[in-house]
Amino acid sequence: MPSKKSLLRRSNLCVILDRENCARRSLTKLARAIKNKGVGLIQYRDKLSPAAEVYKNALALRKTLEHSRILFIVNDYADIARAVDSDGVHLGQDDLPVRSARKILGKDKIIGKSCSNLPQAKRAEEEGADYIGIGPVFTTPAKPGSRGIGLNIFEKAKREIKIPFFAIGGIDEKKADLLKASGVNRIAVIRAVCKNNNPAATTKRLANLLIK
Repeated sequence: MPSKKSLLRRSNLCVILDRENCARRSLTKLARAIKNKGVGLIQYRDKLSPAAEVYKNALALRKTLEHSRILFIVNDYADIARAVDSDGVHLGQDDLPVRSARKILGKDKIIGKSCSNLPQAKRAEEEGADYIGIGPVFTTPAKPGSRGIGLNIFEKAKREIKIPFFAIGGIDEKKADLLKASGVNRIAVIRAVCKNNNPAATTKRLANLLIK
């Protein structure tokens, strides 16, 4: 089995299973539907539920993805990530510092960081993040009040950031094609899968687009 860091470097598509956007859909059923469709990372994001329910859902998702080559990442909660033995945690700008999360999780786990500009991205890399989510690229309901930052940042990011980075924010199949044409081959999506009537087919098309 390749190491977590090796799997991360090979990953082009991250699907974020967001509790709000998935609404009443089963998170584990969604994970099972997409897990053999080319996705490299699955993140569990939950801004609504109490910590006990986040733990319960995270544990169920981790068990669903056992024995696969998909990295399972818990958003925000380093303690829950450790408790369920996920592959890592994804942090926002207002969450724990990367170094503090590393003390909780250990050196072998994956730590991601959300960034909206190049200085934040460079700082996250210096702090020891393993990957970065850059966005929102386009305006998205997932980040109310935030305007899309556009594509220009990625030219500089490709030159100055050495760790993997994923474009995120308002990305659907059409915009994924636009990003790929701009030289961006790693993306993260939420609504494109969570609100889709055929999440498996959409995930497969997105994954195939990114590796062409």
